Amino acid sequence: MIDLKAIDDLARRLNDLVPPGLKDVRADLEQNMKATLQAGLARLDLVTREEFDVQRAVLMRTREKLDSLERAVEILEAQLAVAPSGPSH
Repeated sequence: MIDLKAIDDLARRLNDLVPPGLKDVRADLEQNMKATLQAGLARLDLVTREEFDVQRAVLMRTREKLDSLERAVEILEAQLAVAPSGPSH
């Protein structure tokens, strides 16, 4: 889900940039900015931090397994390289 507090904070900061002479429309502008930000972010293909962290952990475990398998293959290849060849038929 999108962090609504962050959107509110961003809308508030953008609203603070509105010149003081336009105070009458500040509340409307802030609401419009919030709605626009929410709509824009909703269209993005985003994942939650939790989903990201889960996938990162899966990727790290996969990387560790791949490294382990690469080391095992290197050891097997080294053993094959030094193993005496049997008689050919």
